[in-house]
Amino acid sequence: MVPWLICILGAECTGKTTLALNLAEQFSGLLVPEVLREFCDTHGRNPRCDEQQTIVQSQLARENAALTKARREGLTHVFCDTCPLLTALYSEYYFSDSSLLAQGHDLHTSYALTLLLAPDLPWVADGAQRDGVTVQAAIHARLLHELQDGRHPCHQVSGQGVGRLQTAIDAVHRFML
Repeated sequence: MVPWLICILGAECTGKTTLALNLAEQFSGLLVPEVLREFCDTHGRNPRCDEQQTIVQSQLARENAALTKARREGLTHVFCDTCPLLTALYSEYYFSDSSLLAQGHDLHTSYALTLLLAPDLPWVADGAQRDGVTVQAAIHARLLHELQDGRHPCHQVSGQGVGRLQTAIDAVHRFML
């Protein structure tokens, strides 16, 4: 069986990491952590424009490694804490560089399902990686725009706590039917 590759997508501070961890546990699946978060933690800063492609490639490499491991172990789900499409949109937002957008969409076709998280959680500062509710709203609007054409199976997730998790679980179950 080919494992389901599921993308947890959202602007900053929308609970991607928490939801991805919870879903991986709920479905006994694998988690692909966010490369951008680790980059910011390691370097103490956001990546520069010339580092965006490296972030994309690193995220993709992690996803491919997780899929290989899932196949080997007979697991059915791999949950990705964000994706190259989000890196492309941040690159466009911060650097006016849309060169990664087509690649981001091409790579996004590998996800069986995208769970798009609403920016309805309280915003919390997180060092170099988070810029505030204005950026959060702008990126969320861009995500909605990029996903509106239906090229990528997508379900919007909102709410808080257990309700947010249950909405995501239900979406994954519905998609699997």
